[in-house]
Amino acid sequence: MNGPQHIEVWNNCLQMIKGVIQPKQYETWFEPIKPVSLVGSTFTIEVPSEFFREYLEAHYISFLSRALRKYVGNDARLMYKVQIVKDGAPVTMPSQDAVPKNKPVPVPLTNTAPLNPFTFPGLQQLDIPSQLNSNNCFSNFIEGDCNKLGRAAGMAIANNPGKNAFNPLFIYGASGLGKTHLAQAIGIEVKNKFPEKTVLYVSANRFMTQYMDAVNVKNKLTDFLNFYQMIDVLILDDVQEFADKQGTQNAFFHIFNHLHQSGKQLILTSDKAPVDLMGLEQRLLSRFKWGLSVELTPPSYNTRLEILQAKSMRDGIQLPEEVLDFLASKVVGSVRELEGTLVSLIAHATFSKDTITMELAQRLVDKIVTTVNQEISVERIQTVVCEFFKISKEMLLSKTRKREIVQARQIAMYLGRSLTKTSLAAIGAQIGGKDHATVLHACNTVSDLIETDRNFKQDVLAIEKLLKAER
Repeated sequence: MNGPQHIEVWNNCLQMIKGVIQPKQYETWFEPIKPVSLVGSTFTIEVPSEFFREYLEAHYISFLSRALRKYVGNDARLMYKVQIVKDGAPVTMPSQDAVPKNKPVPVPLTNTAPLNPFTFPGLQQLDIPSQLNSNNCFSNFIEGDCNKLGRAAGMAIANNPGKNAFNPLFIYGASGLGKTHLAQAIGIEVKNKFPEKTVLYVSANRFMTQYMDAVNVKNKLTDFLNFYQMIDVLILDDVQEFADKQGTQNAFFHIFNHLHQSGKQLILTSDKAPVDLMGLEQRLLSRFKWGLSVELTPPSYNTRLEILQAKSMRDGIQLPEEVLDFLASKVVGSVRELEGTLVSLIAHATFSKDTITMELAQRLVDKIVTTVNQEISVERIQTVVCEFFKISKEMLLSKTRKREIVQARQIAMYLGRSLTKTSLAAIGAQIGGKDHATVLHACNTVSDLIETDRNFKQDVLAIEKLLKAER
């Protein structure tokens, strides 16, 4: 049956749908649809894009189903024609799931749930597990200058997921600095405050594996996409692993767009800032910059000491202050290395029935961590900074306001604060006789330049690497 009847049926369906959804939704998602034909109980409509089709199926299939069953019959079937424009002329394209060439896409009007790639084949699991580690909560996350901005943004997101200025939240930094912990802490906090929301943590590697499994199984790619488009808070870890994986990037691009446009929250982690990522499409990188990018940096001595105190307290172990001070001073690489060294120390003492002493700590740290014979001092920092910028120490400590000398002096103050236990007043006294406020201003200036000037950041990292290499 083809002709005016399919238009009349569609007009009736529209009137029914118009009465139950918002006018803006109707205008956006139903006015662009064109009725094509009614053949038997199969009704075909034309939609402007593949994304448009996916959005209809995800959000409005129940309305379409009820309307078509009422005006076509209980055995009604819906088919799509997806229109794209090529060289100025419309071309009908089948869905990627359609096997016959140049055929419309049949969509059964059933309420089947999309495949959950986190369940075993044949098992239906409607309650999607979050894949979150309960230990990675905010109460176990020690705040310091190294992560203060990220933690504050995370708490804001947890209070209003998806409806904030930090979407996506892009967390980056070297390995072992707490990116996964912070990302999962946000997810845990969201679940505590909004139990009805679906929160999902997935590593980039696992996402890629699921995508390949979906591609290799007939008709499962749409299920894969639909599943991820159901998530309220999606946490994707180590996004840099998508490099040069075009198919995976394309799938995630559509998932990202759908979630972001639907007001859902995205949290991404990476070992590099968006601007430094290689092998990722520009359209993805531009979206990573839409929200807030925060860097996690190595913790200062004070933060390392707090981390050790908190973890030993959680483990029910009371360590001598001198041991805690020793570990905080010697294990400077990452939070993971710091906590791992403490666990090894406690385990060794437990199994050997030894008392935790400085001697035991020194013996163990020498085996686990590459330590420094020469302590980093403010004086040593000055020497390395002067060598790096090829200036004399007299010039560094002078009152000159030449830009290159001022920056070198500020970098020395910044590194003095982050790499030593020296107070701000003492740092200022050793670097040109400056006061506490001047050192604090220098540290803030360097922090700001690290965020905005890539060359400046590379210089600071190179000097820090030289200092640590000597240890």
